[in-house]
Amino acid sequence: MPRATLEYLSLGWTRRHIRSGRMSRREFVQLALATGVTAVMAEDLFVAEARAAPKAGGSFKAAIGQGASTDSLDPTTWGTNFYTSEFGTLISDQLLNIDQKNALVPRLAESFTTESGATKWVFKLRKGVTFLNGKTMTADDVVASINMHRGPDTKSGSKAGLQIVDDIKADGDNVIFTLKSGSADFGYEVASYRLSIFPSKDGVVDWQSGGCGAFKVTTFDPGVTIQATRNTDYWDAANVYFDEVEALVVSDPVARSNALVSNAVHYIDRCDLKTIGLLQANPDIEIDNVTGFSHLVATINTAIAPFDNPNVRMALKYAFDREELLKKVLLGFGTVGNDNPFAPTIKYAIDPEPRHRFDPAKAKEYLAKAGLDSLKIDLSTSDAAFAGALDAAQLMKASAAQAGIEINIVSEAADSYWDVVWMKKPFMLSYWGGRSAIDTMATQAYAADAAWNDTFWKHPRFNELLVAARAETDEAKRGAMYAEMQQLLHDDGGQIVLAFNNYVTAHSKAVAHGDLNSNLDHDGSYMWRRWWFA
Repeated sequence: MPRATLEYLSLGWTRRHIRSGRMSRREFVQLALATGVTAVMAEDLFVAEARAAPKAGGSFKAAIGQGASTDSLDPTTWGTNFYTSEFGTLISDQLLNIDQKNALVPRLAESFTTESGATKWVFKLRKGVTFLNGKTMTADDVVASINMHRGPDTKSGSKAGLQIVDDIKADGDNVIFTLKSGSADFGYEVASYRLSIFPSKDGVVDWQSGGCGAFKVTTFDPGVTIQATRNTDYWDAANVYFDEVEALVVSDPVARSNALVSNAVHYIDRCDLKTIGLLQANPDIEIDNVTGFSHLVATINTAIAPFDNPNVRMALKYAFDREELLKKVLLGFGTVGNDNPFAPTIKYAIDPEPRHRFDPAKAKEYLAKAGLDSLKIDLSTSDAAFAGALDAAQLMKASAAQAGIEINIVSEAADSYWDVVWMKKPFMLSYWGGRSAIDTMATQAYAADAAWNDTFWKHPRFNELLVAARAETDEAKRGAMYAEMQQLLHDDGGQIVLAFNNYVTAHSKAVAHGDLNSNLDHDGSYMWRRWWFA
């Protein structure tokens, strides 16, 4: 039988229909016979998929490579590491989610519409949603939960993305967002894990009592663990399978691997690529290699000398051998970066020219334009930045030396990296999880007043285009604006995009899942309520 036929029957839409119970054994066998498969083989295929159908029960444990003692369940603090990004999908829910095809899908909003050139977004709320404190969700709770991220004193990572909002109001079972200008991609901001919905009273959010999510927290020890049990009153409880979940903070990649091999946990993220072969050879372990939006970066504070000189920034962009880094640090699990932080798979993404490849002569040329014949700088790093960051720093030091740039590597403490180093040290290694839309990423990371503008880059033309493109409904005009924005970041910005890294994770074969989401690690941070024990 042709391989394509096998893949069609066992891996395509039939898999989802069998596992969900929407396709019977008889229906599958009839379909298989029509494609030339024998009855015996059809029976075997059906049984294999049926056994993989989601089953309720069990205690799922994951070892996550980030987390800090300063982590909090306060949603306005989420976002500086992947550990806190799990909280929103663990203990609460959002109006919208992002599916495996990077499309918006309803969650707490059962439907949504846009009006008046995308300046008005109307969300019709799902009925029957209750919070852990017993309160039924209302439009007032949604308004208060979103407004918590908009106040003048909030430190929320969503503040920048919500600045476009002029007003939010409750209208019966609807929540209406009125924007200052049109935003065709505003729904992606609404889908952020940070914009989780919690109960409120008189406009004050009570996040301490828990949200309306699939699980309720039983133990939270910041920087160590979070444990939770199934919320039997969850509105979508029929599609949640684990009885208990635990996310352990295990920053050391070797310790994470050992925990998986010894069955102490069922899942690990950020696999140590240097030893990935050992996990691949283990018959009880499955590797997931997902191409997503995440990218590894060397972040430059463009407001501090000597990095405020664009010629110095350009010299650095030509000073690093990114091909070598991809080969030796990522072991090929990714693609080389070109100082455009928008993943090639995102709508409107371009590949700017000229490509920034390792070129010591050109780096020296730009140093000369800056009035320098050499440069000595510190580079802060830790494997908290990304797996292999310390090795990456050594490679960067070696290649930069060929361009007359001396790099002093500063090894920072892993447990305080995101509090002490990120946005505080002028030159550091970091990563961005990426976003599903150019507007969302640009607004959060590169807009002049963005709370997470970690390069402190402020470019008037970029900000002008950002506002204009957001409201532009003509696809060609919008694409041209986004192309110019990407070129500006490439030519002048302070983010050196070293590589787009794949999400390489591993899990016990005792655990099963469907198609994976690529917008964030951990199945888009949805694995807690999507995965099950086989």
